[in-house]
Amino acid sequence: MTQIARLLLREMFDAAIEAAQPALCVPPHLPPPPRGRTLVIGAGKAGAAMARSVEDHWPEPLEGLVVTRYGHDVETSHIEIVEAAHPVPDAAGAAAARRILEMAEALGEDDLALCLISGGGSALLSLPAPGLGLEDKQKVTAALLRSGANISEINCLRKHLSAIKGGRLAAACHPAPVVTLAISDVPGDDAAVIASGPTVADPTTFAEARAVLEKYAIDAPENIADHLRAAAAESPKPGDVRLEGAEFRLVATPAASLQAAGRVAEKAGYTVRMLGDALEGEAGDMARTHAALAAECAPGTVLLSGGEATVTVRGGGRGGPNAEYALALALALDGRPDIWAMACDTDGVDGTEDNAGALVAPDSLTRAAAVGENAAARLADNDAYGFFRALGDLVMSGPTLTNVNDFRAILIAAGPD
Repeated sequence: MTQIARLLLREMFDAAIEAAQPALCVPPHLPPPPRGRTLVIGAGKAGAAMARSVEDHWPEPLEGLVVTRYGHDVETSHIEIVEAAHPVPDAAGAAAARRILEMAEALGEDDLALCLISGGGSALLSLPAPGLGLEDKQKVTAALLRSGANISEINCLRKHLSAIKGGRLAAACHPAPVVTLAISDVPGDDAAVIASGPTVADPTTFAEARAVLEKYAIDAPENIADHLRAAAAESPKPGDVRLEGAEFRLVATPAASLQAAGRVAEKAGYTVRMLGDALEGEAGDMARTHAALAAECAPGTVLLSGGEATVTVRGGGRGGPNAEYALALALALDGRPDIWAMACDTDGVDGTEDNAGALVAPDSLTRAAAVGENAAARLADNDAYGFFRALGDLVMSGPTLTNVNDFRAILIAAGPD
């Protein structure tokens, strides 16, 4: 059963990724060509693959620039691809964002801005607001990522430190119409949160951004604190005339990917129970809740969930939220003989590591003890990567060129291993 369970979990993960591949999900949502120029712009981990898909299906000349994460590039003919850092922004992303903003400002009313947005766009499309430096944004971003803040909170702050996010990119395109094609990686598929909503109205405020810093006791550089207090240049709000020509289309979602994984499980004879595609919270707390649910399930059940787990980093180890979830789950299950699990990020990168996530087996703790691994100590040090590397149970997919955030599957087999 061990090998069958491992293969089925990986097949479900692969199906979730395939459902969100740009080559599949972008073409049905392309708008008709405009009378004037077509400018393709955007950012995200799926950005290069989305640009390639546009080129493959666009009947007219086009041009543009899209930013993606280092290692997520694909070859394109007309749309320039720039690679930049994620999750903490770098100078390459800031320079590309400035160029994109300048391109947008040069559009006329007969032109079209086709904006390709996917998860990771917030860090990749990072142009500091006037008076702010990149180094200051890097410090605040790094602190937020370690704080346990959720993605809506993080992106609220990002929008109010930006010259391009929170609707500002669409405003720069005016009077040209904007069509945004987005792959969602956020709970609830909120257009204003995906990549910090560069082409949609922003309902959040400077006051809410200040509240995020206060909630997580983040000591921001003085000029950032001054910028947030001054609140001099609020982001475009609903009803802004500059956004009247902006249209937003979701082309792939976490729910659709989980449904694809569920079909694989059902074909294998399992009953699927969806726990939700928009779960948020501490990875360890989520894992313990799911372990309790799994213990109550009948044999032959698969529990599927998505969303975005977070980690409040207190240790010095390595590992993203999916590996942390997997390690906490293994401890909570305590060697249950009938339960396997996999937790991965659908972009193929768990946090900042080279793994997508990790796999849990009934004998994970037993095998760990045999090689001198202390699961509880590893978890306390936020070192899930080290734990699963020692077992050979890291999931290594490489960049998947899409991103619908976390994929979690718990398989309750029909009998013991």
